[in-house]
Amino acid sequence: MSVTYLEAIREAQAEALASDDSVYIYGQDIAGFGGAFKSTKGLAERFPGRVLDSPISEDAMVGSAIGASIEGMRPIVEMQFADFSSVAFNQIVNHAGTHYFRTGVPCPLVVRLPSGGTEGSGPFHSQSLESIYAHFPGLVVMTPATVEDAYSMMLEAVKIDDPVLFCEHKFLYYHLKADSLPETSDPAGTARIARAGRHVTIVAYSAMVHECLKAARKLEEHGWMAEVVDLRTVKPIDTDTVLGSVARTGRLLCVSEGFPWGGVNSEVISRVVSEGFHLLDAPPRRVNSRDTPIPYHPNLWKAHRPTWQSIADSAIDLLRQ
Repeated sequence: MSVTYLEAIREAQAEALASDDSVYIYGQDIAGFGGAFKSTKGLAERFPGRVLDSPISEDAMVGSAIGASIEGMRPIVEMQFADFSSVAFNQIVNHAGTHYFRTGVPCPLVVRLPSGGTEGSGPFHSQSLESIYAHFPGLVVMTPATVEDAYSMMLEAVKIDDPVLFCEHKFLYYHLKADSLPETSDPAGTARIARAGRHVTIVAYSAMVHECLKAARKLEEHGWMAEVVDLRTVKPIDTDTVLGSVARTGRLLCVSEGFPWGGVNSEVISRVVSEGFHLLDAPPRRVNSRDTPIPYHPNLWKAHRPTWQSIADSAIDLLRQ
């Protein structure tokens, strides 16, 4: 029996609710309807009074959850789409992110962000906001790329005493499956080597990990072995694992579905250049979505975001330097 990425998130929430009475879930249409993507389907019946429908106000959703968290609760707030969290931006970065610094009182809060693009979603339902939130102190930003991490990192997020932005990729909800849920996991803040190699390091996270793995298989047909690093969390970033990989390969390609300006790719490249310049045999490269609003049309969307083909082409150019 297989488990989807979405089912892993649902099961992690169920386990968190069952194991800790201070956990509750709050969001738009998440109780009777089960949420926009059914990530809370059936949980309101299993945990009466702890899976709650909110008003259509992201600002109010997060604000009330912050108040509950500093009084001892551990809320999980579901955004229908990551894009809508911008309405609660002030609450997240100016209140949740700074609360422990200002008061010494923890603010354990998880904000679930259905992130990234799918065909036909367009500019208001497809954005990847992890770079924006990673910019601010006090916030943890998780970007699980596997079913196993979707499950284990959600459970870890609920237990962390800091606010966590949990960026779950919508494209992976039903496309990604595993044989079972994990019994053990690596802690957040540690990257993993998704594929070993020796000629080029490709650093990615979330859905782009899978595009990079496809690209790596294509590169292997040309005799090149790409090492793929899954960051898993983008705040904090596991710089040591990235540097260790670059030490083996001498080349770095960073891939993100986010926009190019000021993103995670820029941060990773900056750290490698400043801390491991001597390890590089060629200038680092990055592949991002295009610096335009995200188009609706499926063909335009596919041309807008990185694909395994564009990643492979960029890696080949880098390898030939």
